[in-house]
Amino acid sequence: MLVVCGVGIAVAVGAALQRISGMGVGLIAAPVLSLLLGPVDGVLLVNLLAVINAATNTWGMRADVDWRKFAPIAAALLAGVLPGAWVVAHAPTNILLVTVGALLLLALSVVTLGKRYVPRVQGVVPAAVSGVVGGFMNTLAGVAGPAITVYAEAARWPQRVYAATLQPIFLVAGTLSFTVKHFTGAADVSAIEAELWVATLAALAVGIALGKRLAPRVPATTAHTIALGLAFAGGATTLARGLLA
Repeated sequence: MLVVCGVGIAVAVGAALQRISGMGVGLIAAPVLSLLLGPVDGVLLVNLLAVINAATNTWGMRADVDWRKFAPIAAALLAGVLPGAWVVAHAPTNILLVTVGALLLLALSVVTLGKRYVPRVQGVVPAAVSGVVGGFMNTLAGVAGPAITVYAEAARWPQRVYAATLQPIFLVAGTLSFTVKHFTGAADVSAIEAELWVATLAALAVGIALGKRLAPRVPATTAHTIALGLAFAGGATTLARGLLA
């Protein structure tokens, strides 16, 4: 019962924050679900929840989605998902988690703390690179947002466009990560208990409703600060999980 309650709270908080700032479900729920359900089943459930949440948010935030920014990132996701699925199935992930987490924290520090010294990034190649890294991280740890945030900061995306455009990216990333892991045998959805499905879906609905209600009342600058805080937390969590492993 405590496990179900813990998972439900994490999912609800993550879904609310995602509607407000652009991301949250993977960053808040993935560490909790991985701890309670194991790194494979936990991340698999996060991938599925991310698909449902992102589909809902994409529709609700569609007016602010920049599809030109979305396209190159989404197209590159599969190039990161495939090696991520191989790693989940065959390789020890602790060293990769440490490496990815450390690089994310370094990159985020550069594009935020040293933003004035970083030239504006443009073009398809940097966007595609963020998609590859995001796809790999989403498959490995259930968090694509920090990698995309590094690019979005360097490209100077406005907060409203950033928060909205992340949603279809998460939709594609979650779908690819789940599909590839399922059909390659890297994870088994039947291992997730029915009561967890009920709890997480109910919590997701509550979080989406709460976030939808709060989002118009949160200033863009505050939402941007929350998003960056979550991105740093995602990098730190990834690093910590690798070190603890």
